[in-house]
Amino acid sequence: MLTLLRFFALWPLSALHALGGALGWLVWALSPAYRQRFRAHVAQAGLPFETAKPAIAEAGRFVAELPKLWLRPFDQSCLGNPEMQVQMQGQDIAKEAFAQGRGVIFFGPHCGSFELGPQALAEIYGPVTAIYRPARQPWLAAIELATRQRPQMKVLPASLSAIKAMHQALKANEAVALLTDQVPPEGLGLWVPFFGKPAYTMTLAARLALKTGAALLPVSCERLPKGRGYIVKIRPAVDLPANSDLPSAVTRINQAIETIVLSQPGQYLWAYGRYKTPRQEAAKKDRV
Repeated sequence: MLTLLRFFALWPLSALHALGGALGWLVWALSPAYRQRFRAHVAQAGLPFETAKPAIAEAGRFVAELPKLWLRPFDQSCLGNPEMQVQMQGQDIAKEAFAQGRGVIFFGPHCGSFELGPQALAEIYGPVTAIYRPARQPWLAAIELATRQRPQMKVLPASLSAIKAMHQALKANEAVALLTDQVPPEGLGLWVPFFGKPAYTMTLAARLALKTGAALLPVSCERLPKGRGYIVKIRPAVDLPANSDLPSAVTRINQAIETIVLSQPGQYLWAYGRYKTPRQEAAKKDRV
């Protein structure tokens, strides 16, 4: 499998995105469950299907670009790479946040190229500490662990030690990166609204911000058409009023995620199981 990934990593980005677009539509055609979930989530967000329709192809482009993003030589910058053409917006916002001296929490959703975004941020604001949930397939988990590490990016499998590493990074006025619309394991989330429907939402970003005073900066990485590159957008900080409690902080983070999704409905992974219930949580609800 690694040999196949290396083969695709040599392709031009435009060719990968063309292949990925076709792959996205193939999955759409072959999976009724995928189509049903996609349409249901778009409707829940109050959007017409045509607005989100480009996300069918974009989901495939996300998969197709992974070999190039994962296997790029460690000493090769993504920002200085003429093929990737990564543009940055909102650097003044990040500069102001770091000036407060309490660290920065970059966070975003399953939207656009959410693999590339942290890499670009790490080159400017590194070291950046990120955690992820390893893939269930051993071969894929090994590839993730080997390829996501970068000179200015520390990527750790989710664990208590990884969370401690994030606390330490923020205390040192460093940055952490989180994908906050992931459904967390049982006991690590709260039920708060996402596009008007309760969604089991991770609390880690909110807990870190409330405990350390770190700035919460929403970030998106938009994929440009025909392989012309990407735009990483750092957005204004989420305002947490004094004495905010955990549910209100998590709700504000979800609202920031909604704003990103509505600004890029054609690049969100609408079929992601955002409203699924953790298995143990489901058992509890059945007993009520």
